[in-house]
Amino acid sequence: MTTALIIFVLMYAGMLIFSKWRVWFAVGAAACMIIFGVLPVGAVLSNINWNVIMMIAGTMGLVTLFVETGMPSRLADMILNKVPSACWAVVALSAFSGIISAFVDNVATVLMLAPVGLEMCRKLKMNPVPVIIAIAVSSNLQGAATLVGDTTSILLGDYAGMTFLDFIWWKGRPGIFWAVELGAAGTIAILYLLFRKNREPIENQKLTPVTDYFPGWMMLAIVGLLILASFIPFPGRLDDLKNGLICIFVFLITLIRSCLKKRNTEPLKLVAGEMDYQTLAMLCGLFVVVASIREAGIIDAIAKWFSTIGEGNLFGLYTLIVFGSVILSAFIDNIPYVAAMLPVIEALSGNLGIAPYVLYFGLLTGATLGGNITPFGASANVAGIGILRKEGCEVKNKDFFRIGIPFTLTAVVIGYLFIWLVWSGAM
Repeated sequence: MTTALIIFVLMYAGMLIFSKWRVWFAVGAAACMIIFGVLPVGAVLSNINWNVIMMIAGTMGLVTLFVETGMPSRLADMILNKVPSACWAVVALSAFSGIISAFVDNVATVLMLAPVGLEMCRKLKMNPVPVIIAIAVSSNLQGAATLVGDTTSILLGDYAGMTFLDFIWWKGRPGIFWAVELGAAGTIAILYLLFRKNREPIENQKLTPVTDYFPGWMMLAIVGLLILASFIPFPGRLDDLKNGLICIFVFLITLIRSCLKKRNTEPLKLVAGEMDYQTLAMLCGLFVVVASIREAGIIDAIAKWFSTIGEGNLFGLYTLIVFGSVILSAFIDNIPYVAAMLPVIEALSGNLGIAPYVLYFGLLTGATLGGNITPFGASANVAGIGILRKEGCEVKNKDFFRIGIPFTLTAVVIGYLFIWLVWSGAM
């Protein structure tokens, strides 16, 4: 356990201090975990989340073809023609990101909306870094709103026997959906304050011509298919990979059509050249590192720590779970963390003689939003930063913290208070 913890801490310290070399610290730490025997070599491939990797790769390829058509620029023109200033343009796009991600994976949401944000920034001569960060953190926020919004929501739904509608209204009370939406309303005010200086009036934009609408329709197809797939179980192991398979399938259809339409392989060469291999490598490294600390027993030790110091006072335990989860999820994958904590919460609730609902919702709120504190706390953040890097923009830690920290604290505090006021009486 000590070796794994040292490698883990050194990796995150290196990623925070040397932001340009994040990918090398992630891959290097993963290699060290394997070399020192923390994670067996045979378990490496099975612990990489191939569903996320395929989603990112497929959506990246589709986005490349989508951008080539001029559609992101057209959408940016349409948004700019509907808002009074640059500030409200950013707020509107970020809010839209949150709405989509309540039903579609956060990474896919960022990859689809980032090109629109980049085009908007070019037209307004704005720095794209804070805009893409705002899109990423907004997508992470809404993941806990519905059963299909995030893997952690699916874990809770399965463990507690909750349906899609239970997230909205459960046992005669407003569900976690409303806590997330109230938090989202609060973050709109935060984004407005952060971008309030961007008050430049927007001139009426002439709509950019679109050369091909097919990739745009395929982007919408991904959204629809991901929503549909959340209600349809796939057989066996395919169920864990279904979102990634959908993204790859839709991308391949679009790529093949583009090659046939142009009667050459230029679209394939374009996609291969634009693919963000560094982001994919960094995510693979992070998955291996997180699997290693789970194998070493660190995540289980954290869960036991909660049960040791939190039992006895319900409000104190609830507060510890919410804000402890925020801090921990800023550095470790929230999926294994939530999976480890759900049975701990059930046991704690049994010892206290209470129903576990308030603690369940507190766990999901803190674990889902905690990833917004650091640039690599969530896959959507990593994807957004990868897009900015390809645009030649360096994302410094202070750039991310300036948006991520107030955004996260606002959403967490609002959700924390709402859940306690509504569900503490349901004991």
